[in-house]
Amino acid sequence: MKKTPFLTLETARAIASEIPTPFHVYDEAGIRANARALKQAFSWNPGFREYFAVKATPNPHIIKLLHEEGCGCDCATYTELLLAEGVGITGHDVMFSSNVTPEKDMLKALEMGAYINLDDATYVEFLERLTDGKVPETVCLRYNPGGSFSLSNTIMDMPSDAKYGMTEDQMAGAISRLMQLGTKHFGVHAFLASNTTTNEYYPELAAKLFRLVVRLHNATGAHFSFVNLSGGIGVDYRPEQPKCDIAVIGEGVHMRYDQILVPAGMGDVAIFTELGRFMLAPYGHLISTVLHKKHIYREYVGLDACASDLMRPAMYGAYHHITVLGKENEILDHVYDVTGGLCENNDKFAIERSLPRIKVGDILAIHDTGAHGHAMGYNYNGKLRSAEVLLKEDGSFQLIRRAETPKDYFATLEGFGFDFNC
Repeated sequence: MKKTPFLTLETARAIASEIPTPFHVYDEAGIRANARALKQAFSWNPGFREYFAVKATPNPHIIKLLHEEGCGCDCATYTELLLAEGVGITGHDVMFSSNVTPEKDMLKALEMGAYINLDDATYVEFLERLTDGKVPETVCLRYNPGGSFSLSNTIMDMPSDAKYGMTEDQMAGAISRLMQLGTKHFGVHAFLASNTTTNEYYPELAAKLFRLVVRLHNATGAHFSFVNLSGGIGVDYRPEQPKCDIAVIGEGVHMRYDQILVPAGMGDVAIFTELGRFMLAPYGHLISTVLHKKHIYREYVGLDACASDLMRPAMYGAYHHITVLGKENEILDHVYDVTGGLCENNDKFAIERSLPRIKVGDILAIHDTGAHGHAMGYNYNGKLRSAEVLLKEDGSFQLIRRAETPKDYFATLEGFGFDFNC
């Protein structure tokens, strides 16, 4: 299947005339349509709520846009909590899912009235101490089943290797102690596989968690108000990959809900999700200009973007599709390594990629960077992080984060002065 960029060469040039490349650009229309499709897929569950994984794209304009579509925030750190609060999202619109949690972070989440998702059984004592025994009325617990997580005899991931969550016995003990302290309602949470492109992941995860809450209810008498399926629904980074059908996924979860929870008298349980990649990745592009071409043992195309703008290819060997804007219909009869300018040989967006003939000055769109793109940026080699732009539904565009400057880079240093008037 062909991957088509959501903006044209003309639009990219119009933005670049005001906001120089490289920049990340996000498609408002696509983001809103996707959020509505997710909500519709789970409309059978009256309590359904998506808590957008802030770490994926921590920009208040994006978070506000998603909040307008009914999404809350999944936060993992003090700073992410501040970001949500700054947009006006507090209380049970926030899910605080953290690990190795500092006191400062937990106290902020409690102050905001967020749902607290405990990563470990020892956090019950931690929570009791920080609240002087006045623990929240509703508490969530993160589950780690151990072993491997498989679909159709294919191992998707290894929960036993993960640092997250607690065992079922630990959960039962934590629930009993929390009930003694006054907690009345519980949630469960698990993340067992990443970037799955099968429609079966969420339904199978849901079935595991539904059976878990039935067992825990029977063992402790606790009331469970929600099951949090976390993230894990992936996107089709490669053109040949299957694309998840959220309607099919939602109906698959619905079927397991009716099979497992309803007969157990637990038909009031709400379904929560914490999606990041699925919500944003396809609706972001990294737009970059070709600065140089080089011919040695391979053909190289050098961009004004680098791994500090998108580190997934360098870090994971991840594939991101590339379109040469204005040449969408040309024959892919050249083979290039597409690189950035870092002093690291893994600073490559593509290796031996078939593309149309590229010239210096061409503008490239690197696809599926809307999640874990700009957010994972860094400043190695003194590279400055790029701007973020929102392409609005009416075709206009808005700068939602300016590019860094040398002044930003040096701002945290003490004892030296630098002249930035150049």
